[in-house]
Amino acid sequence: MAAGASSDQVAQVTAQIEALGLKAHPIPGAQRVAIGITGNTGALEPALFESLPGVLEVIPVSHPYKLVSREARPDQTVVSVGGVRVGGGHFAVIAGPCSVESPDQTLAAARAVRSAGAHILRGGAFKPRTSPYSFQGLGKPGLAILRDVGRETGLPVVSEALDEESLALVVDHCDMIQIGARNMQNFSLLRTCGRARKPVLLKRGMAATIEELLMAAEYVLSEGNYEVVLCERGIRTFADHTRNTLDLAAVVAVQRLSHLPIIVDPSHGTGKRHKVIPMGRAGAAVGADGLMIEVHTDPARALSDAAQQVTPDELAQLMQQLPVLLPLTGRHLSAQIPRG
Repeated sequence: MAAGASSDQVAQVTAQIEALGLKAHPIPGAQRVAIGITGNTGALEPALFESLPGVLEVIPVSHPYKLVSREARPDQTVVSVGGVRVGGGHFAVIAGPCSVESPDQTLAAARAVRSAGAHILRGGAFKPRTSPYSFQGLGKPGLAILRDVGRETGLPVVSEALDEESLALVVDHCDMIQIGARNMQNFSLLRTCGRARKPVLLKRGMAATIEELLMAAEYVLSEGNYEVVLCERGIRTFADHTRNTLDLAAVVAVQRLSHLPIIVDPSHGTGKRHKVIPMGRAGAAVGADGLMIEVHTDPARALSDAAQQVTPDELAQLMQQLPVLLPLTGRHLSAQIPRG
């Protein structure tokens, strides 16, 4: 749509799309509204829309991920998580323990996260572990702890959903839904996230291509939820010096193809504490829109992923270094939410 298009003109185009039996996706941008069209089995005639008031141009989208593509929206999407902005130059740091273990442990980690200057608190309540005998998380009580700690410290919270049952609980307790690498292609769950109307953090699968990641995001957007943040968390390769191979080139590739923000998770990407901070700096230097860091006040005693959780002091060191790196890519630290 043209920059000055009115809401009535947007509604008129939307009605025209729906009259053809198709689905309209109005996506607000910084300068104008783009309206994506899905449901067509072949090419549409541009003349169907070009003459409508307020329409600037009709652009055929060549990629299979239509709504995610920069062809659909040239401007980068800015996702708001409880008031914290991610994307569009806003660099956000998500930090916290791998698992919610107790109220005291979670509160101590959250206070350290806030003190360091990070923006969003993470914590796992449902843990998809490789072994069925490993700690699986506290479930719903863990989400309640995370929610209460977030309120006390003034931090928005994010946690992972494993299925539709746990998704409903995450929606009730958290400001953002995380879909982990193992569920990146759980298409039923992705569609449900699209109807949840809450920001989604979508992690790249451990063997997924960039196109597969973007197609997974398309499932969420196709249901009307355009608040999606992608996450590069490392892929499985032949390398044995690191838990996964952190593919920082994926950040550059995604930003060329898609308007969605993308962050980097160097904790899962390396699996080794001494590599997390250096690779976090690398993620910032390559132009990511944020980081996701696992932090524990006593990593050696963590109930899950002890080897990759950094200390509060290490997180604080990284936060002090980021303002030096971010201007190189035209980004700045997002603002913390003032405590109520």
